[in-house]
Amino acid sequence: MDLFSFITLFGGLAFFLYGMHVMSSGLEKLAGGKLEGALKKMTANRFMGLMLGAGITIAIQSSSAMTVMLVGLVNSGIMQLGQTISVIMGSNIGTTLTAWLLSMVGIESDNFFMSMMKPENFSLIFAFIGAILIMMAKSQKKKDIGGIFVGFAVLMYGMKLMSDAVSPLADMSEFASMLVAFKNPIVGVLVGAVFTGIIQSSAASVGILQALALTGNISYGMAIPIIMGQNIGTCVTALISSIGVNRNAKRVAVVHMSFNIIGTVVCLIGYYMVDAIVSLPFTDKPIDALGIAVVHSIFNLFTTVILLPFLKQLEKLAYIILPEKKNEQSSDEVFIDSRLFATPSVVISECNNRTVEMAEIARDMIHDATLLVNKYDAVIRQKILDSEERMDIFEDKLGTILVKVSSQALSDSDSKKVSTMLHAIGDLERLGDHAVNLLKTSDELNEKKISFSEQAKSDLSVLQSAVGEIINLTIDAYSHEDATLAFRVEPLEQVVDALILNIKNRHIERLQAGNCTIELGFILSDLLTNYERISDHCSNIAAAMIEIADGSFDTHRYLSGVKYGNSRFDEIFDGYAEKYKISM
Repeated sequence: MDLFSFITLFGGLAFFLYGMHVMSSGLEKLAGGKLEGALKKMTANRFMGLMLGAGITIAIQSSSAMTVMLVGLVNSGIMQLGQTISVIMGSNIGTTLTAWLLSMVGIESDNFFMSMMKPENFSLIFAFIGAILIMMAKSQKKKDIGGIFVGFAVLMYGMKLMSDAVSPLADMSEFASMLVAFKNPIVGVLVGAVFTGIIQSSAASVGILQALALTGNISYGMAIPIIMGQNIGTCVTALISSIGVNRNAKRVAVVHMSFNIIGTVVCLIGYYMVDAIVSLPFTDKPIDALGIAVVHSIFNLFTTVILLPFLKQLEKLAYIILPEKKNEQSSDEVFIDSRLFATPSVVISECNNRTVEMAEIARDMIHDATLLVNKYDAVIRQKILDSEERMDIFEDKLGTILVKVSSQALSDSDSKKVSTMLHAIGDLERLGDHAVNLLKTSDELNEKKISFSEQAKSDLSVLQSAVGEIINLTIDAYSHEDATLAFRVEPLEQVVDALILNIKNRHIERLQAGNCTIELGFILSDLLTNYERISDHCSNIAAAMIEIADGSFDTHRYLSGVKYGNSRFDEIFDGYAEKYKISM
């Protein structure tokens, strides 16, 4: 094995890792924010969590990325430690798929269909299809699929390069002598763990072992401890990602490490005990790429089966290794953990959850401010002020995160979500500001001990009901991504505008008749202005939702076009106009 063989080996490893990165990035884009939503909904049951962990790892083709995602979710307070344990176990099972794909490298046959199963043959077809999709497809989704195909082809080509590079080792007596050391299981575990920890990819580590196995010099007895060590080495990524997080998030990495170490110890002891008693016939036989895939899967499945009943004990072990401290940082202090940026779709999904939370706060603020205008209450007043501080924090942090994540390569659906949120958060924050303005008007009414006439109160009651409905429509439409509900916002906004104009005219009539004062007129004008601005911001949010969903960003064009010659708009408008009619 000369210098060029080493260059080919490391070049093949580079192709393998890059192909894995491209493929997992494309798969993650296709999965979108469904990953994070599924994680939060399905981890209450250990078996669902197990299947989910396996499924997501197969989807993104990286158990390391899965674990880093879990660390970030726990650090952000989105998930609890106990929810992650079964997911980690499932992730270990899901990562075995790569070894099965790579095992096809050793297929030898003159049959055409069997020959096409060899990666060096079918991966070229994948590369061609992928390149066509990337260059000619119009939709981003098809381009992402093309990226997955090309990434897979590059990965398989890297595997072939590594296999070709190590093939001369089969005839080297020095290599055979060196392998004697691997008959010691402790050495095998350490080598597997250290090498996997260095390259931070169990898939690549297993791939190199499969390439070496093609030389015919690796036995089952040598490979089994190395494979177990590789599972321990893959925990390094989680350990690195846990630097700088709260202790609860660190415990995710501890659970991952504990699970693999306990599994390795139990399986290693069990294997050598059985071998000593019955002398297993395959121990000294050469292992091939398929045999490595089988051993890898059996180890992870067996470890999961024996430890799945002990989820609570693994959680307690994590607390024993990392006990609680009095000054332990609360996970609530982390808005959205920076580690989640490794999976942008998860960041976008969580940003959407936070934006929905922001929208609910805005709804409550407007509702409470309306109550305050009608009847002063110091407790409600303080609640509104506290909520306003939260709204400012949400807008600042969400804006920063969304701008940062928008610079990454995103799927079409994720790009639309980011655009919608960037439009919405400003309007939601302004809704909070108008709630505070209503609070100030309430303060003035309370301090001066004045109140509106019964007729003015009746008019305001109708307007407040209409504003309450437009807020509910907007927040519900945004929360459920319901364009049908969003379409109803603009007709109601027009009704609110007409109501405000009518109330102003009626106030002037009362003023001329001497039934109202100029001072109350100014206060009423402030109220009407704020209610009008509230309905305007609701209109902005709904219009942005509809336009971005349609692939456009011109909300002014939408608002102008929807009001004229649209029978559906007119029908909804007439319905709301009848519902919110001021009695004479």
